[in-house]
Amino acid sequence: MKNSLIAITGVVAVLSVPAFAEDMPAMKMEAKTMAGMPMKQAAEQAPTAQATGTVKAIDSQKQVVTLAHGAVPALQWPPMTMGFKATAEQLKGVKVGDHVAFEFRADGMDATIVSIAPMQQ
Repeated sequence: MKNSLIAITGVVAVLSVPAFAEDMPAMKMEAKTMAGMPMKQAAEQAPTAQATGTVKAIDSQKQVVTLAHGAVPALQWPPMTMGFKATAEQLKGVKVGDHVAFEFRADGMDATIVSIAPMQQ
């Protein structure tokens, strides 16, 4: 009997949490903010970082520039070679083999160039 009472009390407590949470304004506001946020706005809020690297490949059709870059301490990234999304306008100023300085916006391991320019050697 005692175990049944404990089990029933536990079930009631678990089932009442969602109802209780609906009455909490902070939780409602957070849910509405994230759900209503346009994808572009969410991407614009991703952190930005700066790095230098060497252009390894440019795919104008896919609008991707592959860069072998050094460590990015701001994001705790080690040196690596990876593709970055870039606009056709950004890709006009660089060619394979260029050593570049660039700023990018990172969302996990997806990265988008904000600016890129060849460095003088």
